[in-house]
Amino acid sequence: MRYFDALAAARHFGKAAELTHVSQPALSAQIMEMEEHLGVKLVERSRAGVFLTVKGEEVLAQVRSILADVGRLEESARTNTGTLEGRVRLGVIPTLAPYLVPRLIPYLRERYPAIDIELKESLTDRLIADLGDGRLDAVVAALPVDGDGIVTRALFSDRFYMAVAENDRQVLMSPMTEEQVDISQLLLLEEGHCLRDQALAVCNTAGKRQLLSFGATSMATLLQMVANGMGMTLIPEIAIPSEAARNAIRIVPFAAPEPSREIGLIWRRSNPRPRDMDALANAISACARKVSRDAAAAGRGAAKAAPLPAA
Repeated sequence: MRYFDALAAARHFGKAAELTHVSQPALSAQIMEMEEHLGVKLVERSRAGVFLTVKGEEVLAQVRSILADVGRLEESARTNTGTLEGRVRLGVIPTLAPYLVPRLIPYLRERYPAIDIELKESLTDRLIADLGDGRLDAVVAALPVDGDGIVTRALFSDRFYMAVAENDRQVLMSPMTEEQVDISQLLLLEEGHCLRDQALAVCNTAGKRQLLSFGATSMATLLQMVANGMGMTLIPEIAIPSEAARNAIRIVPFAAPEPSREIGLIWRRSNPRPRDMDALANAISACARKVSRDAAAAGRGAAKAAPLPAA
């Protein structure tokens, strides 16, 4: 069932084999054995990849429900473990993962040496689906997040700034208002990223058609485009220490009240280890405070190092 679940997610025998740490022939043999045992065809094999049959889709839903129950059984059986001992499967959205994870993992391993943490980076909707299916224990994402049977806890407020090219002549190094944003120069992440929707909301651009059509797949790509004079973009505070150091950009604050997003931890209400969720939330909050201090220092350094371009 785990092999079939991995194949359904990857839609490729080789990638599914990598995910489950077995050889491709072994995985293929297990899928064929499962089909023979159930007496139905679960997948179609073609040059374009792997497709689930109609019956395969039905079986997949049941398989994932069973695997979720097995995961809960394993968790509840570990009644004698201490806080954050054993496997913790954490999902993180792409606009947080590169900046939070490098601090969070060492922090957790230092304080909870028995932890075995597994990470997945993906969009919010996919992470919440994995959480509901029992394939993740918790998710770090921007709130609010709706869903049945989940608990959310606010962790920290992540303020927004505007990132412009270092030699940009249009934006002054002073607090700007949302109305001052040149919509025709606003670069956005591609559809599906919550930061895209947040940028549109901050800049009040819903329904406007003069947005640049290019949608980047990552914050790093977006800021490289900004550094090369292709436009401007919204940057969350947590990304500033890393991105300001490696890109020729200036960070421009917004006037009060500064726009921001609320970052939270989401987990299933049925999770039998609520103490672990509390400890994980506290660890993430502590790491975020450190990043925030670094961001403030980076912002002050950028302001001193990057004088206004000459008129």
